[in-house]
Parts: sequence; C-alpha cells; structure tokens
Amino acid sequence: MDVTETIAQALKAEGVEYLIGFPSNPLFDQDAAEAVGIRQIVVRQERTGVHMVDAIGRLTSGEGIAAFACQHGPGTENAIGAVAQAYGESAPLVAIPAGYDERKTDVEPKFNSLLNYQHVTQSAEQLTDTDAVDETMRRAFSNGKNGRPGPALVEVPKDVFHQDVEEFDYKPATTSTPGPDPADISEAAEILLEADRPVVFAGQGVHYAQGWDALLELAETLEVPVGTSLNGKSAFPEDHPLSLGAGSKSEPGQLAHFLREADVIFGVGCSFTQTAYGITVPDDNTVIHSTLDPVDIDKDVEADHSVVGDARLVLESLVDEIETRLDGDSPGRFDDVAAEIDEVREDWLAEWRPKLTSEEEPINPYRIIHELDGIVDKEDCIVTHDAGNPRDFLAPFFEVTEPLSYIGWGKTTQLGYGLGLIMGAKLLHPEKLCINVWGDGAIGMTGLDFETATREDIPILSIYLNNREMASYDTPFYGDFAEVAEALGGYGERIEDPDDVAPALKRGIEKTREGTPTLLEFMTAKETDLSRPDLE
Repeated sequence: MDVTETIAQALKAEGVEYLIGFPSNPLFDQDAAEAVGIRQIVVRQERTGVHMVDAIGRLTSGEGIAAFACQHGPGTENAIGAVAQAYGESAPLVAIPAGYDERKTDVEPKFNSLLNYQHVTQSAEQLTDTDAVDETMRRAFSNGKNGRPGPALVEVPKDVFHQDVEEFDYKPATTSTPGPDPADISEAAEILLEADRPVVFAGQGVHYAQGWDALLELAETLEVPVGTSLNGKSAFPEDHPLSLGAGSKSEPGQLAHFLREADVIFGVGCSFTQTAYGITVPDDNTVIHSTLDPVDIDKDVEADHSVVGDARLVLESLVDEIETRLDGDSPGRFDDVAAEIDEVREDWLAEWRPKLTSEEEPINPYRIIHELDGIVDKEDCIVTHDAGNPRDFLAPFFEVTEPLSYIGWGKTTQLGYGLGLIMGAKLLHPEKLCINVWGDGAIGMTGLDFETATREDIPILSIYLNNREMASYDTPFYGDFAEVAEALGGYGERIEDPDDVAPALKRGIEKTREGTPTLLEFMTAKETDLSRPDLE
C-alpha cells in the first residue's frame, strides 16, 4: 500500500462517510476514499467543501467527522478562510491538503499549510514519515474531537502520497468526556436556588454534549427561562413556555427583557465571547460560567463562579443537586415566569407584525420569513442562513423546536457560508427539508456551487433575498438567478408578488421532495430595521 491508500483506510476506520473537496489530490485522483466505501464529492470552490464538512461535524455533535482534501498551493490558499471559519465556530473536521514536494516545501514562493494553518486549527502537522501515517492521522482525529472541537490539518507533500508503507495497523482515536467538580456544582446550585430572577443562557456546547434533555429538565426543575446563543439555537425548544429565543445582532424582545432583569445568569456550553452577533451581558448581576474550555472563563465576561466540564454532565449534575435540595418542592414560579415571557413576546411581536404580514412591493423580507415559519414542519427541517440581513431577518422570527434543526454561528462569517452548510446537512439527513437563506453578496461568492447540489443529487431549498444590494451598497442588477439555477440543472423561480410568497415556498418544498435542488429568488425591499432591543 502507498500513503494515499493507508490514509483512506484510516478515514474509514474513523467512521468517515464523506471526503469532500477538490482535485488534484491523490485521495481524489486515485479514488482511494471511494475504494474503501467513502463517498467522494468534488465541489466548485474549496471553501464550499470545507463548509459542507463543517456542517456534518456540527450536526453529528462531533461524532461524525467528515474529511476535506484539496490540491497544494492554490487549493490550500482558497480553503484557509473556510478552515478559519470552522475554527472560529468550533466545528470538528480533518483537512488533508496536498503540499509541495518535500524538496520544494521550504523554497520560496510557496504557501505552506503547515505554517499558515497553525493559527486556525486545533493541530497542524506535515506527514513526511511513511511509518507515522497511523499516529499522525490518529492525532488529527483526537485533536479534532476532544476538548473544544475544531479543525485538524495533516499536510501531505505530493511525492509522499505515493511512497510505500510497509506496515499499517490503524486504531481509531479515543474520546473522553470530562465531568465537573462536585464542589463547583454544589455552589452553582446554591446560587441558582437563591436567585430571584435567574436566566439560563445555552451555547453550542449543549449540542456537542447532546445535553438537550438535561437542559430542558433543568429549566423545568428550576422553573427558569432559557435563552441561547445563535450557535446554540435549537438546544432548547422555542415553543416551550420558558423559551426566550436566541441572541444575535437581531433578537427577540423577551430575551433582552429577561437578561436586563436577571440577578443571576448561568451560561452553559457558551464562550460569552462579546461580538456584534451575540448578547450583551449586563454587569450588575451574578454570572455563573460553565464551559468545556477553561480558556473562555473570564475571557470577555467576568465570572463570579465557574464550572468546567462537558455541558451534559454539568446540567445532569446540577439537576440532581437541585432536586436533592428541593426535596420534592418546587420554586413555585413557573406560571408567573411563563406568563411574563408570553406578555413581553406578544408586545414585541405586535411591533413587528406589520412587517411580518406586509403587502408592500417589492416584498418585505420579513414577510418571507414569517410565511416560511408557518409552512415548514419544524420536526422535519434544518435551516441556516448567510451573513448580514438573512441572518438578522431569520434568527428572531423563525422558531425552532428540535435539536440541531438550525445551524447558527456566533462570530464573523464569510459570505456564501450557508450554501455549503445546508448541502452538508442534506447529505447527512436526506429525509429532511434543508433550507438556506442568503442574499446578493453570498450568492455572488459561492452561487455556482449550486451546480454541486444538482450534480451530486443534494436537493436543498435555497431562498435568495434579492434586494439589489450588497452589504448595504446599491449595485446595478443584471441577470436572473432563478434562470441560473435552471441552467445549472435545478429548479428556479422568481417571485415578485407578496401574495405568491407562501404558494412559491410550497412549490419549492415540493420540488425538493421530488429530488430537485431548488432556488427561489424573492425580489425584496431594502429593509433596514432590525430587532435589536436596547439593553442599556
């Protein structure tokens, strides 16, 4: 066997089902991954492939890591932004780019992945020793899955791929789940039980820990409202009476209200990173911060108490401790809290209903989100969005009820991210309706990879909000993207009448059920209002 074949066998042993990327890389060129039963998918642009792999890692809670491969030089240059995105979002994946031949690795000019990816990966190694394939690949998977998840990179010089391997006996990487200190749990439980107006804020760590049931049990035992980060959206059912929705640049009124009034905020599975796309944590309360990565504690938000550990184990331990202390009693505030949430939520929605039901032309984008929210089966869909307005319109007004039914993100994001994410989601869940919402900038960045969806039989529903504007910059408009979708082998439709929004969405959903990737191009108004309740 050569190095290429042994890497493919290592991927198979690790449970990898998809190798996604772009030739020229021997893993593709020799069909090495396909030879061991791994589906190979070639994309139009490298970063779309990384985004697909990113989604698979997140939607399997890190248990189903996929792999990315590309050519040396330009391929690695194109992919680095998407790997940086995965690093920022703690998305587990393994990247195996080709490198220059060993004799050229340090010869200028070059783009050396080993050097340039170190700051955007959990680990970055160059494989040059044919006797070290097994340990190198095992380290990559271990670093990608354990602790804070993220991308791991193994660069393989082109000539090394073809060198022979004498012995190869691969054993998959092990994983561990660290639990919390019981003393920290005891103190956290005491603080929460003594609080008058506690709030739980859940992040993406709840998804990775699969701590959804434990989060729900804590909320109902403690009778406490729960909000989430955008990454954590869907960790708590948003149709639950105790749900506050998700924090972002645009967010529900009830979340801001309860954060403003909280005397204790318990953040679990979150970093509390302060960005324009997250919550503002008031400084006049007690903060309990629970995270798997201790580096997050006191990074941006000063914590009064911390609990380090896996989110599910932390939540389960807290529930046990609180139930013991309550000894069959209850806090007795469920009805009051639920009623207050409902009242504030209804007041907030009343302000926004004119936009959500607008009859204006061009179509108000909030009307599209509102119709979408009412049409789709929440138990059978996965939704994501792109940066900018698509995110800001969707996040507060699209209610999710099932874990991992929403792919959000919490920091800066490349335009065009959502297409790859939703294609990865559809690969993983072909039975579900998978939707991405994007705008002019995003479709310009990665729109041609809609052809990947048609070529690879990935029937997504892509909702394009066309307001003839990129990043608030007016642009001349040429062409018809619905026609482009048709030319690329999918179904495309342009919608200009607000009364046709719901029928068009239903037609698009039906087309995806028939197996056809679909793009609905809605001609929209230049909406600028966002739901950003003031926390001051």
